[in-house]
Amino acid sequence: MVKRIVIYGGSGGIGSATARLLQAQGDQLHLVGRNKQTLSSLASELQIDYTVGDVCDETLFAQTARDFAAPWDGLVYCVGTINLGSIRRLTADDFLHDFQVNAMGAALAVKAGLSSLKKSKTTPSVVLFSSVAALQGFTFHTSIGMAKGAVNGLTLSLAAELAPKIRVNAVAPSLTRTPLSASLLSNEKLAQTITELHGLKKLGTVDDIANLVVYLLSDQAGWISGQIISIDGGRSTLRPEG
Repeated sequence: MVKRIVIYGGSGGIGSATARLLQAQGDQLHLVGRNKQTLSSLASELQIDYTVGDVCDETLFAQTARDFAAPWDGLVYCVGTINLGSIRRLTADDFLHDFQVNAMGAALAVKAGLSSLKKSKTTPSVVLFSSVAALQGFTFHTSIGMAKGAVNGLTLSLAAELAPKIRVNAVAPSLTRTPLSASLLSNEKLAQTITELHGLKKLGTVDDIANLVVYLLSDQAGWISGQIISIDGGRSTLRPEG
């Protein structure tokens, strides 16, 4: 069955990888992102439509609902930030921005898309993005850990409220090689140090994450809801000793 799916953050590393996988299996997609040049290039490549805007602008969500007609069979919100630093230097604006982008944007995206999701002839699936930093404490992750912790609470609350008609889950990656993390991983020594903290001794790729997202959107995951699923090379659970 062909599904109709909206991807917020569609021009990012994980969003674009997810879009390619879904398009390859014949699904109908609509991408949302703030980088018009990157978004239009990808949309042209995949021959799909898109909406340009910033998730901090509430009008974006209603515009997306207008641009991509119902029904929606899936909604992916893979928008995020990497704002690392000591709480001593973080400002109120830092905390507010991270919360807006990661948590409030996700909530508003689901709210605006709810009518379209309810018109699906199947059980639609919502996939949000948490982080290993919301499951395990890391130095300098105060703001992002707090924001992604809010995503966990949002996921559980929405899954309860929208059951049994709509499934809601979140994926919680560890550091993944994406354009967003490029500046952090440009230091090879630092990248190797972080890699060694993972039981599988490697960092995630966009395809690692996208494959899980595609599965959660599929009917094969039809009995999965209200879950925060770690995909982190063992970072949240394993303590490699060598």
